[in-house]
Amino acid sequence: MKVPCRMVAEILGLLAEHVEPGISTFELDAIAYAETLKRKAKAAFKGYCNYPSALCCSPNDQVVHGMPSKEPLKSGDILSLDFGILYDDFYGDAAITLPVGDVSAETKRLLQATEESLIAGISQAIPGNRLFDVSHAIQSHVEQRGFSVVRDFVGHGIGRNLHEDPQIPNYGQPGTGIRLKPGMVLAIEPMINEKSFAVKVLEDGWTVVTCDGGLSAHFEHTVAVTENGPEILTRINRA
Repeated sequence: MKVPCRMVAEILGLLAEHVEPGISTFELDAIAYAETLKRKAKAAFKGYCNYPSALCCSPNDQVVHGMPSKEPLKSGDILSLDFGILYDDFYGDAAITLPVGDVSAETKRLLQATEESLIAGISQAIPGNRLFDVSHAIQSHVEQRGFSVVRDFVGHGIGRNLHEDPQIPNYGQPGTGIRLKPGMVLAIEPMINEKSFAVKVLEDGWTVVTCDGGLSAHFEHTVAVTENGPEILTRINRA
């Protein structure tokens, strides 16, 4: 799985360099798809349950599954990019949320707390721990900082299928859930809201937004549970 995961990380890193005021998510999706084909891989999301694009692009109050748009991004926006690849029968999956131009201090705090919560969750993905040790680490980090954890969408196992068992909520009681074992690979992905955790799906059947219009951030890594601790397979190099 290291190969498709490395491709995902490379392409997300490239996309991050293009996120600036004036670009559209439609253009970003075209870049992601072209880079995927260049690597002789398949865009994991394109056609999945009839999703039309290679990239999920979710600005501002969109939580996940936002579809590319030709509307240009503006300074002060934030943008979540979720991307997956299928290569040689295995999947990789990751997400980042990026500031567009200049954003407020509170917005920076949301992005930082969300990314930190992902690292906190990953730190618990060690053999012998329980699944909800990961979940609780994410929840406690976020809620201590005044933000809320989305309940309706969760992380997942990943391997020969994009979504496999177990489901990985970003909230839960420590010491509960299945026992983690070497060889498991998990897509850990906190989705964190500025205000309430309540979300809804728009009429397009895909786009998930916050009910109160607050901002939402999303970070994700594909992580292998190994005898030597968690190994992040989708580590992204960002400036």
